[in-house]
Amino acid sequence: MNKAVILVGGPSRATRFRPLSMNMPQPLFPVGGKPIIWHQVSKIASVPGIQEILLLGVFEEHVFQTFLDQCSTEYPHITFKYLREYALLGTAGGLHHFRDLIKRGNPKNIFLLYTDICSSFPLEELLEKHEKSNSMGTIMVKKVPKSDLSKFGYVVPDAENNMALHYVEKPETYISDLVSTGVYVFTPKIFDLIAELIEKRSSELSSLSKKAFRAEFSESHDFLRLEQDVLQYMASHNLLSIFITCDFWRQIKSAASAVSANAEYLMQAKKNSESYITCQNSQGPTIIGAVYIHPSATVDPSAKIGPNVSIHARANIGAGVRVKNSIVLDNVSISDNAIVINAIVGWSSKIGQWARVEGSPCTAQNENTVEYSSPNAFSICILGQDTIVRNESFVRSCIVLPHKEITHDHHNLILM
Repeated sequence: MNKAVILVGGPSRATRFRPLSMNMPQPLFPVGGKPIIWHQVSKIASVPGIQEILLLGVFEEHVFQTFLDQCSTEYPHITFKYLREYALLGTAGGLHHFRDLIKRGNPKNIFLLYTDICSSFPLEELLEKHEKSNSMGTIMVKKVPKSDLSKFGYVVPDAENNMALHYVEKPETYISDLVSTGVYVFTPKIFDLIAELIEKRSSELSSLSKKAFRAEFSESHDFLRLEQDVLQYMASHNLLSIFITCDFWRQIKSAASAVSANAEYLMQAKKNSESYITCQNSQGPTIIGAVYIHPSATVDPSAKIGPNVSIHARANIGAGVRVKNSIVLDNVSISDNAIVINAIVGWSSKIGQWARVEGSPCTAQNENTVEYSSPNAFSICILGQDTIVRNESFVRSCIVLPHKEITHDHHNLILM
């Protein structure tokens, strides 16, 4: 028997995903035609022996209820639950708080995944490597360019036995080209280690003055971080093995990064001939590459859609419209001859005739790093909920907050 825990965070932790997270929790935002978290759940569910998937976060319970009900219907052999943290406990502290629920049933292995990542999630291969290593935990890592030095947690490997020697979160100097992907598998012994580390930290802080204690340890008595506190300890004590993946992987931190993740998942779904991918037919619009169109959406036959486009429920796409490398959300209306390229069009937005909403192609280097002080830093164009773009207006590489009406051209701006 195996279990999995998905760390979903909370509403205050997706600020870089705004304005999209203002209307929907980031884990439920659709990429590749499905919620971000669905891609993880579907891969976990395919691993033999999985009997329970737990979501852990600080959102209110009702936020994920509909999604969990859908998962229970789709995967009736698996139990789904949401565990809510009522205090800021840190990633490891949250696991410690719910340790009895997670360990219930005596699982052999426990997968742990962050929700803000896009990947093929080769979990069966990860589990195989983990069980062969006989280690307490195994971390999935991927090689990245040196230019991405300050963005990730880095792992220094032992070349002889594929064990981790060191783990460093966002180092200032180059130490390795292997980064943590936010995907792990542990034995239940991890909970004993977390308890020991919490007790050790508590003992160290008990000797401090009351004022210093509050300043150092104000979040919670059981506060503990997974990366800085647990993984660093495991690596330095030969308890953490590594699994190197060559498959696609990227973070989904900013709103712009959702477009790249959307493209990755659509291309994989098309490659695997998934039934929800839209195919060209004689009576429909021109389809190029990987495209998802919700059955309730209306697309004029003269429109040209793709590649890498998701069009969601009840959207209406007019005659002569061109949509490329974009996400069009529920209830959006795009009028005749409009163009949408490298963009996300928010819920219930309206784009007028001959209007143009366009961003520049998003690269791995700029999609998760937006410098708001620089007007040239934007790439993907993002329209928040209920945005209106009037006829013949050109919106290029802008972030538009909800309920805004655009009556003339704007470039490289945040529109509030």
